[in-house]
Amino acid sequence: MQVLHQIPRLYDPNVIIGYETSDDAAVYKLTDDLAVVQTVDYFTPIVDDPYTFGCISAANALSDIYAMGAKPIMGLNIAGFPVDKLPLDVLVQILQGGSDKAKEAGITIAGGHTIDDNEPKYGMVVTGLVHPEKIITNSDAKPGDVLILTKPIGTGIITTAMKEDIAPIESAEMAIKVMSALNKSSAEAMIKVGVNACTDVTGFGLLGHLYEMVSGSSVGAEISLEKVPIIDGTWKLADDLIIPAGTMRNHEYLVEHIIWDDISYEHQMILCDAQTSGGLLISVPEEKSGELVRLLQESNALASAIIGRITENNVGIIKVKKLIG
Repeated sequence: MQVLHQIPRLYDPNVIIGYETSDDAAVYKLTDDLAVVQTVDYFTPIVDDPYTFGCISAANALSDIYAMGAKPIMGLNIAGFPVDKLPLDVLVQILQGGSDKAKEAGITIAGGHTIDDNEPKYGMVVTGLVHPEKIITNSDAKPGDVLILTKPIGTGIITTAMKEDIAPIESAEMAIKVMSALNKSSAEAMIKVGVNACTDVTGFGLLGHLYEMVSGSSVGAEISLEKVPIIDGTWKLADDLIIPAGTMRNHEYLVEHIIWDDISYEHQMILCDAQTSGGLLISVPEEKSGELVRLLQESNALASAIIGRITENNVGIIKVKKLIG
């Protein structure tokens, strides 16, 4: 993103959301009633099983569309694969995982592109549709809003432990469940209720994506460590300093934007943990928060946690306490 800002942008008035606010997807207005939402995401294997890797990658790419309040309609595969090092059946399993997750989302994969690469990589370009006046951005949070998170965090720490073969089985299974789950029903719930802002929690971590929200909205935020849903086993792994490099970079980047109120280093790392295919972080008016929590629970969301609130003061700053009222 920082690199893009160094390149002169070609202005198009129909690009109503670009990269300026670090939003989850780009939006192009076609007519007064219709806009196209588009995103792309891919990465190297985060789990050993090829099929599961495909599912997680597809869910992760689709999440950007859901976070914008849009409906996905089509995907294109992007893959890199070492054709001389691994059997092609591995690629077939990856693509099958992506295909099955796309089917669950109700979209078709219309094609894609694959190159010979030294390390497997997989993801998708996803296209969605939305009414131009019904886009949900990450930059319209309002003072007094309640912050709700729809999946527990900790996948970065746990998958790092999985690579070292030291993750508890239950933690690994839950992390895979979290990363494979679509944000479809959670997005439908927030659209029904009507919310002010939303982002999905991925590589920048919970606090990184919240920082993008508060800085883009010219507000501040307070969150409670004890209210944040965290996958069982993450605390112990963090205490043992099983910390991904991406998580440490997030923490370093955010140092000037967070006030830590008696929060240990290890617990700071959990809140900065680089996620894959995380939940939606939603900024909703307080009077609507109860209904949104109810709908999330009815849709079997993996979490429906009120973790904090948006504040008028301390613009661009997140205050983290152990517990807030």
